Amino acid sequence: MHLKIIYMKRILHILYQPYKWLFFLPFLFLNTLFFGTIAVLISTFINQRAGSYWGGAVWSRFNSYLTPMFVTVYGRENIEKNTSYVIIPNHQSLYDIFVIYGWLGIDIKWVIKKELRKIPGLGIGSEKVGHIFIDRSNSKLALDSLQKAKQNLSKGSSIIIFAEGTRSKTGELQPFKRGAFKMAFDAGLPILPITVTGTKDILPSNTFDIFPGRAKLYIHKPIDIRNYSETEITKLMDDVREVIAGPLTKAV
Repeated sequence: MHLKIIYMKRILHILYQPYKWLFFLPFLFLNTLFFGTIAVLISTFINQRAGSYWGGAVWSRFNSYLTPMFVTVYGRENIEKNTSYVIIPNHQSLYDIFVIYGWLGIDIKWVIKKELRKIPGLGIGSEKVGHIFIDRSNSKLALDSLQKAKQNLSKGSSIIIFAEGTRSKTGELQPFKRGAFKMAFDAGLPILPITVTGTKDILPSNTFDIFPGRAKLYIHKPIDIRNYSETEITKLMDDVREVIAGPLTKAV
């Protein structure tokens, strides 16, 4: 039975390739340009929050359904309305962005690497809705970008940072960087840990091997940083990591 399932998956994978290469990827490029333009226009003439929703959340769901990827959300009740957070997720795949942006349900500002600014549609759209581009190779510029991010937090939005810094090739959590936790202390905001599972099977890291599947988004209870001193940042990092790792352990 196990060999039969593997055989069927291989057949389905082969059958999916024409759809992926001839329709989905070209259309993803075109609709990214379209939704990027929508984000620019709405952000300019209405506001950034509406631009982020139509140019980001709707774009994410649209391309998820086209893949197709189906998402189940757990713990939405853990989000308090009109509360800003420093959101810290795990990072397995580029599809994490579709899951989080499309299904988290709150206004978010991403801290993303500056190289993504060059992607047509995505780059200019992200800039106009207020996402923060960061230069990882220049610590001073990175710090300036984080200062700008804190200004956005004061407007009622939440900031989201992949504390691992890059995608995990194995699906296991990588060591966390301190920047997201330092920002939480500086801004005096609670941390909202979230876990995404399933995306590494839909689009493995550093590949174009897209295949339909199911993903899950776990929204954990916020962690109040007032229960920690800044000298306990390592303990905070360990506690957040343990929470995020929970569903990943079950998914193995």
